[in-house]
Order: sequence, then C-alpha cells, then structure tokens
Amino acid sequence: MKNMKVTFLGTGTSTGIPVIGVEHPVFLSEDKKDKRLRVSIKLEWEGACYIIDCGPDFRYQMLRENVQHIDGVLFTHEHADHTAGLDDIRPYAFAMGKVPFYAQKRVLEALKIRFNYIFNDENKYPGAPYIEQHVIANAAFTLGDVTVTPVQVMHGELPILGYKFGSKFAYITDAKTIAKEELNKLKNLDVLVINAVRFKPHYSHLSLTESLDIINYLKPKRAYLTHISHYLGLHEDLQKTLPENVFVAFDQLQVNVSI
Repeated sequence: MKNMKVTFLGTGTSTGIPVIGVEHPVFLSEDKKDKRLRVSIKLEWEGACYIIDCGPDFRYQMLRENVQHIDGVLFTHEHADHTAGLDDIRPYAFAMGKVPFYAQKRVLEALKIRFNYIFNDENKYPGAPYIEQHVIANAAFTLGDVTVTPVQVMHGELPILGYKFGSKFAYITDAKTIAKEELNKLKNLDVLVINAVRFKPHYSHLSLTESLDIINYLKPKRAYLTHISHYLGLHEDLQKTLPENVFVAFDQLQVNVSI
C-alpha cells in the first residue's frame, strides 16, 4: 500500500465563490473555508505529483501550493472551469520538456480547437508548451505502478470521467447520474470525493440529497463534498447537518489515504 496525499486546490463551482457581480451572505463570511476556487485536486505519492483538471485558477493554485513540478494532468471533461488554465502549464513544460495529458479523445479534440497553438506541432508558436497526449477510455491504466480506473458518470447528457486510484480512493465531480456498473467500481473505498452543488435539483449536477444517497449506497469510510455553490450556505453550518462520515471539502484541505 502507498500513502497518497490529496490536496483540494479548489472546491467551487464554475463561477467560484464569491461570484462576480452577485451579493449573497456567504460572500461576506470571514471564514476562509467559504472562499472557493474552481474545482481541482493534487495527488502526491512517492515523489509523483498529478493534477486533476486545470481550470482558470490553475496558476494561482500552483503558486499558492508551491508546486515545483507535476508529472501530468488528468482531465475529467472539456468544460472551461476544468480546462481554461491550460496555457499556464507552460513553466512546467519549459522545465520538463513535455507535460503528459490524460483525457478522453473527445476532450483532447475540444482542447485542440481552443488551444490550437499548443497542439499544432507542425507550426509551433514560439513559447507554446509541448504536451504528451494519452487518450484514455473507460479502461484501467497505470501511472507509474499505481492503477487508475476511470469511472464514467453523466454530466447531464455528457459522459465524463471520474478516477479511482488503487482500490481505496476515488474522485468524482460534475456528475448528475452514475450507472450501477460504474457505481460498483466505487464500493469499499476509504475515501470518496463527490460533487454536491446545491439543495435544489440541478439539470447536470448532483444535489446534496442525491449525493448523500450515493454515499449512503456506497458506504465509504469517509466522503468529501466538492464542486459546491454558495446556495449550500456557510461551510460551518452545512457541516453540522451531515452524517458523521461526510465532510464539506474546502480549498487547501489535505487528506491522506492508503491506496
């Protein structure tokens, strides 16, 4: 078994918290746990460092955590709050030569359109980063000697990926529904991270009740809620309402798990 350190780089929705141009009591909170960047995590074990998603806050997240190197980026899907920070991969590319990207073919094709200057190796823009593309599907692969199992979930009508590392940790975000065969991949976990956007039902994200239903079905030892909006209220108040094994994740939270 290996010890993995999970750092929550961001735990907010696509707008982050606070939201530009909007007034809400949560935005006035002096608790730093109520300030949320766009959702992402950092995974470290035995000198390896991988990031899941690089949204528009990626540069700040890397500077805040003093991340000196990364071994690759895994993408859940192509939406901007998960990919818009891609250009800020450049310093890592300058240092290491190529940055490995792991994503579904559809996601890589979408990134090629948005960031053509990065993917256009024939007429490379000076200063653009070099990347190493790894197309993944719903089949296990390895990062070093760690087995990574994709978990397909539905983000509304869009099939996207969560990831299970080893047999005891899994990260799911932006899910609305999860087929039973995919849910079964998530049984017997020590730690499950899963999204819960608000109290009311949402067309493409799990509500709090829906997320808790999944947690109750899977029965992980610990579960952490992420991709949270201000509609769930203050961190401290929300935490008091949850089962004893369910926790509201917050930016810079670190969790250790054996995988």
